[in-house]
Amino acid sequence: MPSPTHMTRLENRTVLKLSGADRVRFLQGLVTADIAALEPGDATWSACLTPQGRWQADFFVVSDPDDTCLLLDCATEQAENLKTTLQRFRLRSDVQLDITALPVHVAWGNPPPDSVLENAISFRDPRLEEAGWRLIDAAPDTPITATEQDYNLHRLMLGLPDGVQDCEVGRTLAAEANLDLLGGVSWKKGCYMGQEITARMHYRTLVKRRLMPVAATSPLPAPGTPVLCDGVEVGTLRSSQDHIGLALLKTDAANNQLTCAAHPLVVRLPAWLETALKPQTPSDSNPTEKS
Repeated sequence: MPSPTHMTRLENRTVLKLSGADRVRFLQGLVTADIAALEPGDATWSACLTPQGRWQADFFVVSDPDDTCLLLDCATEQAENLKTTLQRFRLRSDVQLDITALPVHVAWGNPPPDSVLENAISFRDPRLEEAGWRLIDAAPDTPITATEQDYNLHRLMLGLPDGVQDCEVGRTLAAEANLDLLGGVSWKKGCYMGQEITARMHYRTLVKRRLMPVAATSPLPAPGTPVLCDGVEVGTLRSSQDHIGLALLKTDAANNQLTCAAHPLVVRLPAWLETALKPQTPSDSNPTEKS
């Protein structure tokens, strides 16, 4: 049986509009993805990091196909702080940053009807093809066939992080959030804030922890609950719904017997993450990739 089309509006997302002649150059020097490579209608996943390579905010960036601007699809609770952070670096750049009221919808399963996609700024989720589509400023009569909880379950099953639920401001490294594995980091662009630390960890395989999808036979406890292996803490639970979730775990703990709140916990690695966790031979970073 073919998979139906699931679609819902995400009430917890806000769209920032970045306009002005310097918008691409401005954002290019601040975030992890290659903004200069975006053609009209293209999208990428990206993040703002601290100078120490720690997560501050993540968002989708789409080059508006109908306007000379960039649209940043971010968590609503981070919108004001993200705007303030970016504006701090504006100096004399010709850019303007505004918080809009544009709605954000998501769809997964079968492709949405062309009439729905054509009446919105729509793009495939750049992290994984299975994640589906994102639609900005969809028509008011866009059909809603699922709930936000359904979408949350969908992204947890794929192992996709939700920054505000799964990361800690000023603590989580870009690679711990799997930004490097899901297209959120460019290794070919020039310098950006936190680039040196991020590149060093990548090229020298120094990542010690990653977010991993987990499952249990009972509903998972609150975020921050320790995950144990033989009584020793090897990570913490992050976001979850019902019996599945994400946990920030030591990379060598994936195949061990784990418990969380005294209940067995099983790591279920998707192919994109399983490949990354295979032992690799450390190598020096490419000098051309470092700042």
